[in-house]
Amino acid sequence: MSSDISPAPTTRQRVLSGMRPTGALHLGHYHGALKNWVQLQRSHDCFFFVADWHALTTHFQDREAIERNVYDMVVDWLAAGIDPEQATLFIQSRMPEHAELFTLLAMSTPSSWLERIPSYKDQVEKNRELATYGFLGYPLLQAADILIYKAAFVPVGEDQTAHVEVTREVARRFNRIYSPEQAILPEPQALLTDTSRLPGLDGQKMSKSAGNAIAMRDAPEVVSEKIRTMPTDPQRVRRSDAGDPARCPVWPLHQIYSDSDTRAWVQEGCASAGIGCLDCKQPLIEAIHKEQAPWRERANEYLAKPKQVQWIVEVGTERARAVARKTLREVRAAIGLSY
Repeated sequence: MSSDISPAPTTRQRVLSGMRPTGALHLGHYHGALKNWVQLQRSHDCFFFVADWHALTTHFQDREAIERNVYDMVVDWLAAGIDPEQATLFIQSRMPEHAELFTLLAMSTPSSWLERIPSYKDQVEKNRELATYGFLGYPLLQAADILIYKAAFVPVGEDQTAHVEVTREVARRFNRIYSPEQAILPEPQALLTDTSRLPGLDGQKMSKSAGNAIAMRDAPEVVSEKIRTMPTDPQRVRRSDAGDPARCPVWPLHQIYSDSDTRAWVQEGCASAGIGCLDCKQPLIEAIHKEQAPWRERANEYLAKPKQVQWIVEVGTERARAVARKTLREVRAAIGLSY
């Protein structure tokens, strides 16, 4: 890893994205985000950050595990193929510049913009403990995360474009008030990505909290056991009963992991009772084992050198700081705080 902490000059457009540290990641994280990050780092100037302040907005009491979760997640990023020589990796809470821009943006952002966010109202109704200033300000902190790097794009799925639109509104209002002649904070675009919503072991969205996940670094025998015990078509009670893949929680995994020949074999074999459910699951087990093998190998190399992981984050954080400080100087001058 190079020791140069200055951001390299680049003509590539900047992308920013982050993840809340929930610990070791699962296959849903890989197919929903990391797989896309690996591709983007080859064509864009990518900044990927650990959103640990964002994690505290909903898990402010979970202080014991946060450090372990941060580095478990970074190891999974590296194992998946995120290259710290191509992308800048950093930790949000190591960047007080984010908090300063958040504060400055808060001075001109109407509180009604934050109160109208559907996810805020829905989650507070379910859990009144979330009615905190931090959780209310989540979208504005997110805007600061993006705007401080003047990111051109934020990779999101279609259901997340509203979050980027809030950031655009915040930037537009700031520029109109403080820098109408030349915008200081460019409005980012949502980079719509083909994110695969990977189903969990029960057919619902894969989630660690739901207990239906396969971790990226689960041991092969653990993966085999999880797949073999997955529920299947509830109407296929006996081996001789014909089934329908559309009713089976295993089928969506085949649509992601299996080639067309294997999918055709599964469809024909299930509908005719020519294969059993364990037969159907075996190609999945093999495909997931194959996908995970290089991840575990790379992860083990990093786990054997924890100082190297910390150094990667340290260098990335300082690279990010150089960019963030430049933006803050411009923002402070525009507001009149350059004294």
